[in-house]
Amino acid sequence: MTELLNDHDQPIGRPVPGWTPRLQPPRSPMTGRFCRVEPLDPAHHAADLFEANRADAAGRNWTYLGADGFEELAPYRAWLDRMAAGTDPMFHAIIDLTTGRAVGVASYLRIDPANGVIEVGHINYSPRLQRRPAATEAMYLMMARVFDELGYRRYEWKCDDLNQPSRAAAARLGFTYEGTFRQAIVYKGRNRDTAWFSILDGEWPALKAAFERWLAPENFDAAGRQKQSLAAIRG
Repeated sequence: MTELLNDHDQPIGRPVPGWTPRLQPPRSPMTGRFCRVEPLDPAHHAADLFEANRADAAGRNWTYLGADGFEELAPYRAWLDRMAAGTDPMFHAIIDLTTGRAVGVASYLRIDPANGVIEVGHINYSPRLQRRPAATEAMYLMMARVFDELGYRRYEWKCDDLNQPSRAAAARLGFTYEGTFRQAIVYKGRNRDTAWFSILDGEWPALKAAFERWLAPENFDAAGRQKQSLAAIRG
């Protein structure tokens, strides 16, 4: 790439012609073939999510999240009420279209319309969602809103550097590892080094095509098993 220089012969970044601030994500559903991602409504979703999370009896899903697991519905509902009250993070429930029940949550956060940057996080997939097509489709739907609908330039994923399942998920979904911020956060009384990943708008068209090929009906057999992995499709 040709280096751009200013009048002082200093290297500068490439122009972004016509850039204007993006819109905030709307509070409207995103619907696919396997799931619907919709704004979190604790009155409607809390009981389903609590029941789905009970399948994680050991509470492993909560190790790297900011909160601990909940033994009773009432405190979980109160926590969801607090999470759903704000606009950043903007929490969403993931609905299994087969059952119509909420089986996971994810959020947009660190929403920066001026620079076109947004993060996905607070992801908690219950065992009823893990390793199912809806799990991948939910992430695809949230990406498509950010890039196709809203025109953001950068989509981020961050996690505890020790959280190997999250790191593997980011890589599978097409995020690029950018580095680790050491001693970035103190949570649950312990240190967190934070691993950073991103997808850029210029990378999205190829990733979108791969997601759509993977999610297509012809990529699944009669038992619902994938014929080609997402990694194989991406090449």
